[in-house]
Amino acid sequence: MFASPGEIAFYIGSVSVYYYGIIMAVSLFIGVMTAYFVTKKYYSQLNPEIIYDIAPHIIIGAIIGARIYYCLLNFHYYSSNLIEVLEIRHGGISIHGAIIGGLITGAIYVKRHKLPLLKLCDIFSYGLVLGQAVGRWGNFFNSEAFGRPTDCFLKLYIPIYKRPLEYMQYNFFHPTFLYECIFDVCIFLILFFVIRKLSKNKDGIIFFSYLFLYSIVRIIVEQIRIDSVLNVYGIPIAQLVSGLIIIISTFAIIKIKHSEADSV
Repeated sequence: MFASPGEIAFYIGSVSVYYYGIIMAVSLFIGVMTAYFVTKKYYSQLNPEIIYDIAPHIIIGAIIGARIYYCLLNFHYYSSNLIEVLEIRHGGISIHGAIIGGLITGAIYVKRHKLPLLKLCDIFSYGLVLGQAVGRWGNFFNSEAFGRPTDCFLKLYIPIYKRPLEYMQYNFFHPTFLYECIFDVCIFLILFFVIRKLSKNKDGIIFFSYLFLYSIVRIIVEQIRIDSVLNVYGIPIAQLVSGLIIIISTFAIIKIKHSEADSV
């Protein structure tokens, strides 16, 4: 059984320091360092220091993209509470928005400096999925992103003020943040120990494999979650976007494989 200790870790004077912010900082650090060490060990043609140059641009773009995406999905609420758009420490970011925002700012930087885009996307994929695994614990401290009620041994206690109205009579819920954390670690292991070796350094395979695998995980986890910010004909928007990403990633991997065959 899990139970969050609360959202606030400590105070600095009158300023509240939230667990969510601490977790996000740790996840970003782990993501960047993972990308650095992968570059240093397996991409000798690149100076690993380039990761430190690109990372701030990607992080800023990812945070902005994640928040904008989430707020757009909750447009009705945030259009009436504009100041809340800036309250990111309370949670409310989207991994799909983070990927889009980080990819856009990263691509702009890469183009300006004439760096290999797909190769760097591959490299950052390792750090991104590990960072996601850690970042999901921010949901734990905020008592959010949980699943349907459950009484199994692996259950999460949700404070009554955090429960949806229709589930007020339930105390325990599926810890979907934990499920996704475990899946993300598994994706990292698959990317690192399987796909990295099978891709034969063909740029883009790792990145699109990450998108493909994570999208499958998201579709599975969304089946359990009860907090979708937007449903389209009863289907969570995250599942629809994940389905689209699976299609795009599949075609991208096929195209890369065909280009490899043509070059032989």
